[in-house]
Amino acid sequence: MSLRIVVCVKHVPDATGDRRFADDHTTDREGVDGLLSELDEYGVEQALRIAEANEGAEVTVLTVGPDDAKDALRKALSMGADKAVHVNDEDIHGSDVVGTSAVLAKALEKAGFDLVIGGMASTDGSMGVLPALLAERLGVPQVTLLSEVSVEGGVVKGRRDGDAATELVEAALPAVVSVTDQSGEARYPSFKGIMAAKKKPVQSWDLDDLGIEADEVGLAGSWTAVESVAARPARTAGTVVKDEGEGGKSLAGFLADQKFI
Repeated sequence: MSLRIVVCVKHVPDATGDRRFADDHTTDREGVDGLLSELDEYGVEQALRIAEANEGAEVTVLTVGPDDAKDALRKALSMGADKAVHVNDEDIHGSDVVGTSAVLAKALEKAGFDLVIGGMASTDGSMGVLPALLAERLGVPQVTLLSEVSVEGGVVKGRRDGDAATELVEAALPAVVSVTDQSGEARYPSFKGIMAAKKKPVQSWDLDDLGIEADEVGLAGSWTAVESVAARPARTAGTVVKDEGEGGKSLAGFLADQKFI
């Protein structure tokens, strides 16, 4: 059987835009342009490299989100993924990472997989725990935060670079892995890839297709909640320290007042 790779990706607000929260304290995804999370591009890239090294392997990209989330799938397809799955249901709105992991896990079970790949975190929520939650729900090993990954003989192998040591880790398939932004620069979609992506299949599923009740996800089913939000304070002019013989003392005094020293 050929290797089935599924990459979990997310459509996120553009970090260069004016990001804000909606009235229900969820991220406003309508008032700003969105795109495929940059950190997820590394996951797509590693999936494609593994597929290129394993003849017959197939790469599926999977996302959960509203209609616009399909743009993230198209970007991944234009990079070279074979097909996509879009889970879209109004009742998913407001889900936290626990609810999102429940939806993704059911979708992964329905799609079928040997290897699940994710980025190290999303660029909007920055939780970084989704791969671990998926592995727990799916009952498979997790090998996370890899800067290098490969698959050979039914085993996924990788290198994890830490502050104090480098670890060489591996797990038998099926498994869940996540890769960091040090795993290799993501390729740019070619014109041929962009045109080909328009013809690649994109399946759409809702909660009924996955056998999930509405009260298990969304704001009602979330384990966490945002109680309040506030705009970032405007940047102040700052303090200018002029050196007229006492500059060192003035600077030291300023740092002490700010509790930096």
